[in-house]
Amino acid sequence: MYESETRETPQSEPRKKRFGRLPMPGILRKALTVPEIGILAPLIAFTLLFDSLNPRFLSASSVEALLRGLAFVGVIGVGMTFLMVVGELDLSVGSVAGLCAIVAAWLMEKAGWNVAESLIAGLCLGAVVGLINGLIAVKIGIPAFITTLGMLYIARGFNYLICSGYPIYPLPHVVNSFGEANPIGLSWSFLILVGIVLLGDFVLRRTTFGRMIYATGGNREVARISGINTSAVKIGCYMLTGTLAALGGILTMASLNVGQPDIGQGWELDVIASVVIGGVSLFGGVGTVVGSFIGLLVMQVVSTGLVMTGVRSHWQTVAVGSIMIVAVGMDLLRRRACVS
Repeated sequence: MYESETRETPQSEPRKKRFGRLPMPGILRKALTVPEIGILAPLIAFTLLFDSLNPRFLSASSVEALLRGLAFVGVIGVGMTFLMVVGELDLSVGSVAGLCAIVAAWLMEKAGWNVAESLIAGLCLGAVVGLINGLIAVKIGIPAFITTLGMLYIARGFNYLICSGYPIYPLPHVVNSFGEANPIGLSWSFLILVGIVLLGDFVLRRTTFGRMIYATGGNREVARISGINTSAVKIGCYMLTGTLAALGGILTMASLNVGQPDIGQGWELDVIASVVIGGVSLFGGVGTVVGSFIGLLVMQVVSTGLVMTGVRSHWQTVAVGSIMIVAVGMDLLRRRACVS
């Protein structure tokens, strides 16, 4: 080997020193590529802020109420995370949640089905609606925004047709007992949410299906060339989202112990906001279930904190919208950092 090949050039020494003195840009760039890091800091900051303004904010009763409020929208957020990572969107989840809850309640109260059969039917209906959304958006090619917006109105219409706009009650005692239970000081709904978050995060990060979701959302054409059935992956995510929307509606029904026709109204915006705040990219291919869960926590902390500090309720919507815009801006910065 020639000596000139092993000797460092004079130009290389200043370059090494220059990079050695400025490690921060590389560290910051890596931090920007981790969605959970970017959203965890605001969560801590908001928590400390509201605790300083109202010492009762972190009391046991307040924290318990805050966590209970996460469950119903949070369950749907897991499915929406899968769907947005794969590059799709579902605006019908709130109406689907309400429809499936009403159907399950109607089967229990009016049709005489037992509880298990009614709940399974409600979940299956959610999966079928997700399948229909997926086939129309993926196979026929109608944009997901239009497809799911239309399904929002269809599901809400069938909801009111079934119950004529009136609540369905009384539900079986076992449903009431489940909804009022307080295992370890929390609701079953929240514990189910925690289990689904852990399972969903594992599937998305560690399984072949999860890698196919990221590949499809990142670049569908490249994923297709590599042998991934991208249409099946997307339709599967639609079905998962529909099923979890049904579960969110059913859990709400159990908590209320009544089949309310207005279950799920407005949930689609809360779900999408929490997922986007949690670092899931609107362009697909980026995001985690844990990040979405943290985003949901941020929304709940801000909403609860504003109420406890005496701020008018309308400012909650302003705050959530502002946080969502900032989150999308961070998403764009993160994507530019990854490209550069």
